[in-house]
Amino acid sequence: MSRQLSVIGTGVIGNGWIARALANGWDVVAFDPAAEAETRTRDFVANAWHSLEKDGLAEGASQERLSFAPSLEEAVNGADLIQENVPERLPLKQEILAAIDAAAGEQVVIGSSTSGFKPSDLQQDCQKAPGRVIVAHPFNPVYLLPLVELVGGEATEASHTERAQALYQELAMRPLVVKREIEGHIADRLMEALWREALHLVNDGVATTEEIDAAVVYGCGLRWSLMGTFLTFHLAGGEQGMRHMLEQFGPALKLPWTKLEAPELTDELIDKVVEGCEYQAADRPVAELDRRRDDFLVELLALTRKYWPEAEGLEGRI
Repeated sequence: MSRQLSVIGTGVIGNGWIARALANGWDVVAFDPAAEAETRTRDFVANAWHSLEKDGLAEGASQERLSFAPSLEEAVNGADLIQENVPERLPLKQEILAAIDAAAGEQVVIGSSTSGFKPSDLQQDCQKAPGRVIVAHPFNPVYLLPLVELVGGEATEASHTERAQALYQELAMRPLVVKREIEGHIADRLMEALWREALHLVNDGVATTEEIDAAVVYGCGLRWSLMGTFLTFHLAGGEQGMRHMLEQFGPALKLPWTKLEAPELTDELIDKVVEGCEYQAADRPVAELDRRRDDFLVELLALTRKYWPEAEGLEGRI
């Protein structure tokens, strides 16, 4: 059965959803009022297609299954799933989601790619079927990274979330249903904590941006890509596992190692961060860096799939 994803807003995240859906054999109808939106989207998909082919295309996958609609109302007509990706401004998202809710069939799930807003706030102005408006937060590049955080609001019932889960699984994603709504959901709150500490280390002259990235890439990041945070620490406790780890290292949590409040973004700190990143980029254009990242992720995904729970008969466990 052919599926249709309707995408409202075609920035980096919206285009990532488009590329993922096309690669999984879906039809995609997009809407974005920007004059060059369609050209930018088709260029984006063409650049991503190289990596998607290496990762493996679904039967029927084709860049030709993308079309642009002249209006939001026409874009959502016939949709099996709608994904909103407009800029991260709450009044704007509320306005667009209310318009989508009014135009779409009552049973169609509407996912918002918001990285921070709570679904109850997003549902606020929706009159027809607000419960089906949920957070569906992906990670860049959306066309390769499988995680999508699903968060329901006050009007959301279990059936809405279950239907959303099934649809995103059809897009070859790994839905993570967040039990209660909170600003920033789960993954962004974790990344934000690391990001704040990284900025302090640069600001205090402890390390450069390159040195901090190296600490993640060659150290903790390698373990995190398979086991995440808790299971990694569980192994740190040896045969007694997490209990011993907490007994041994728990007291250190009280030491003032970290500075979880973000530092003030002074001109000096901004210059340090920008100059550091430009040095790391080494004058390579973003498209080249995107391709390098994507080629790496394709190979990494192939490796991690060998070790993911279903490969070991441990479904539902990391």
